[in-house]
Amino acid sequence: MGLMSSAVNDGRAMGQRMGGLLILLVLVGLWGGCLSNEDGKQVMEIPLIEAPEWVVGQWWLYTIVTPDFPDEAVRLVVADDQTENATAYMLTTAELAQARRHAVLNHNPFLGRILKDNLSTFENGVPQSFLSFPIVEGAGWEFTLFSTQWNATASSVDSVSKIAEIEARAADGATLLYRYDAEVGWFRTLTWTDAGGIEQVKMSFADGGLNHTGEVYFIRAGDLYSDEWDGPDIEIRETLLTGDHPRDGEWDDMIYFLDATCQGGTITFALRDNSALSGAEESWGPGESEHGTIGVIPSPSDEYLLTLSMTGSSHFRLLIAGAVLETYSLT
Repeated sequence: MGLMSSAVNDGRAMGQRMGGLLILLVLVGLWGGCLSNEDGKQVMEIPLIEAPEWVVGQWWLYTIVTPDFPDEAVRLVVADDQTENATAYMLTTAELAQARRHAVLNHNPFLGRILKDNLSTFENGVPQSFLSFPIVEGAGWEFTLFSTQWNATASSVDSVSKIAEIEARAADGATLLYRYDAEVGWFRTLTWTDAGGIEQVKMSFADGGLNHTGEVYFIRAGDLYSDEWDGPDIEIRETLLTGDHPRDGEWDDMIYFLDATCQGGTITFALRDNSALSGAEESWGPGESEHGTIGVIPSPSDEYLLTLSMTGSSHFRLLIAGAVLETYSLT
């Protein structure tokens, strides 16, 4: 009888110890993701992502898809970290052709000055908080990009992968969806879809690294002309005054972008200064076309004459921008 009583008591003690251990495990599980404050009280840990610190020579390779260019690879490079009294980085591109394309199309707003606190880009000279650090799930903010006012929300923040999903919406129904990746130090994907459901810009991270060397470029640009026409029977004769950059003075170059399509008609285009020594001239016949052409007129004059003649079924689009070139040499 004594032996049986001892066994029962030992079993009860073992059960009590196991029960206590189970309760402890449950409490530990409940406390996961909690921190103790100065008073010893438990508070929930909120996942957040802090702003990165870039270094000169750091680079990111992105593929960019737009209606004008179906597939383009662009390498963005940090050329300087002392811009704006050391409050901003200077983000450049590794190829001059890409800098010129951005100058006239403005499809990549992530070139030029980037403020360090929020990695804010500049639009029309005003910093825009494309990101808002620290990024906290559920946080919201506003900014302007692609000439559109956006209301952004951090829809999710993963504390393990350090990836934030951000959704921005415009009043007209356009959307801007992007993912910030702390490991990359910049965004991993970005898609701008307009109110009509057309993807205007899609950027995807492909590679990245440090210690880029060689010359890199940034162009301070100003829009000078933008129009498009459908034939037949178009006759245009206009004077184009180039002016100067509002802050940096005379333009180094004038850059133009054109699309031309002739089905059964013709197109003749010319852009000439008074001396007829500076400018461009092209023509297309029935069945000919040219898309996404970028042209450069060095050291432009103050005044140009634009002439355009179109017959039959034809379409022509022309964009012109002034350009001030900045070149950095990284070693």
